[in-house]
Amino acid sequence: MKWHTLACAVLVAGCAGGAPMDNPSAPGAVRPGGQDRMEARQLELAESDCAAQGKHAVAHRDEGETVYDCSE
Repeated sequence: MKWHTLACAVLVAGCAGGAPMDNPSAPGAVRPGGQDRMEARQLELAESDCAAQGKHAVAHRDEGETVYDCSE
């Protein structure tokens, strides 16, 4: 009986100390594809702003950031 209790305690301790599961719905977790959706939304906004001026949006990277400019 003592071995059974010891084995259960070791099992519980091992499971509790393991690596956390990847949970994209956890607060503060980075969601896969989140960056792509955010950049797509920014492009949509840039396109609508530029269309109001009769132009279209052009994207380029500047120091790791995507920047949108209006072009004819």
